[in-house]
Amino acid sequence: MIRSRAVWYGSIYSFLLAVLYFSTFDWLIRKDWSREDYNYCYLIPLVVLYLIWEKKDAWLKEDSIRSWGGLLVLLPGVMLYWFGELSGEYFSLYISSWLMVAGLLWLHAGWRKMKTMTFPLFVSLFLFPLPHFLNTKLTFSLKLLSSEIGVKMIQLIGMSAYREGNVIDLGFTKLQVVDACSGLRYIIPLFLMGVLMAYFYRTALWKRVIIAFSTIPLSIITNSLRIALTAILYPLLGPAAAEGFFHDFSGWVIFMVSMGVLLGEIWVLGKIMPRPGEGFILKREAVTGGGGVIPPESQQDEPAAGSKRAGGFLAHPQFMAAVAILVVTLALSSTVNDVEKIPERRSFSQFPLAIGQWEGKRQLLEQEIIDELDLSDYVAVNYWKPEAPPVDIYIAYYESQRKGASIHSPETCLPGGGWIFSQEGTRSVSLPGKNPSSITVKRVIM
Repeated sequence: MIRSRAVWYGSIYSFLLAVLYFSTFDWLIRKDWSREDYNYCYLIPLVVLYLIWEKKDAWLKEDSIRSWGGLLVLLPGVMLYWFGELSGEYFSLYISSWLMVAGLLWLHAGWRKMKTMTFPLFVSLFLFPLPHFLNTKLTFSLKLLSSEIGVKMIQLIGMSAYREGNVIDLGFTKLQVVDACSGLRYIIPLFLMGVLMAYFYRTALWKRVIIAFSTIPLSIITNSLRIALTAILYPLLGPAAAEGFFHDFSGWVIFMVSMGVLLGEIWVLGKIMPRPGEGFILKREAVTGGGGVIPPESQQDEPAAGSKRAGGFLAHPQFMAAVAILVVTLALSSTVNDVEKIPERRSFSQFPLAIGQWEGKRQLLEQEIIDELDLSDYVAVNYWKPEAPPVDIYIAYYESQRKGASIHSPETCLPGGGWIFSQEGTRSVSLPGKNPSSITVKRVIM
């Protein structure tokens, strides 16, 4: 009866969550996981399933004690769902789905039993790529850091190298450290690998923390080494050293080298203050009762007297409350009109080239840049007038602010070209006319 009820609960919850988050996970699998920085996510479900199987004995041993405490997680998940839906932000929806699952587990299994699945729940967070704005900032920061360390490594062996942003000038050629070389695609999977190694390595907590977090500087240093090796081999291999098969193969080699260094680090830590039984375990020992028999579930999960009739499992208040919350959320979300209302506007082709004494000349961006910016319309004009410094104007227009779409801010790409933001802030600019007014603009000194 208990297992049958659990199947019913799981089926109903799975159906409601699948309908509620269908478009979210469709985007996650088709779009976010297909990005080169996150294509390792296709393997994470297999890792999570193994971790759940590895903890099944502890899960079955612990009694199920229903608790209203699960609402402390479920309700924030609902609020985050609406935040993500109304703001068009997928990461909020990803975390919302995670909170929903955790809240439902807490409602029906209780806190003590849910704790047995803490680690699989934590690892499941690696299913979700970082938000776009954070991913972009982190990518550019890592590109600049990797470029800087790579140049120092090149100079260390006596080669001449000069860096401007993420462009390394070797004299005979220039290497650009692009997104693929930022190191982000090494940091996250290597950090996850460190976390898994720390989990399966029976040792003191402080050693586990070192194992997990040492992967971050390790991945940055090894990625910088990859950039330096590309520069060293360029005179021998030419452009092939920085692209194609060798580029991809060198990335794989660097990742394997990082794994080797991590295993070496674990070996060294094993020699420091070792304790009995320290080492890797393939599977944690079963946590069954003394005779190896799994104790029965708590009687609190038994149906009340007289409720064994068909459909009696619906009598549990936690189940009814959770279903009501999910159904209401689903019903309300179906009424939200998510059709974008794009305002009418004139094309930038009509942007004036003559403003008072100022004369302008329109500039055209290369198609490669336009594709990268992914904008809807733009205008770039150089203005000049006698006895005045020139003024360059660039305006980009993005007509869509739907989920998954984001603007390409200059502050994320200009540093890659060597520009340094020395001052940032806002200013109020007066607008003359019959009805004088002012607007607030962002001001940057580079």
